[in-house]
Amino acid sequence: MSSTASEEKSVELKVFIFLTVFLAPLLSVILVSGLGFAIWFTQIIAGPPGAG
Repeated sequence: MSSTASEEKSVELKVFIFLTVFLAPLLSVILVSGLGFAIWFTQIIAGPPGAG
């Protein structure tokens, strides 16, 4: 295997680990927190469900 192919595999592995260990969980937490905040804020303004 040439050194460029080895370097490319190393970079791909680092990117994969970054995506799976850091980015995916972080985005999940941000999305779930954002949805929870949106629901909470909507209930502050409009009241709880069924209170209309």
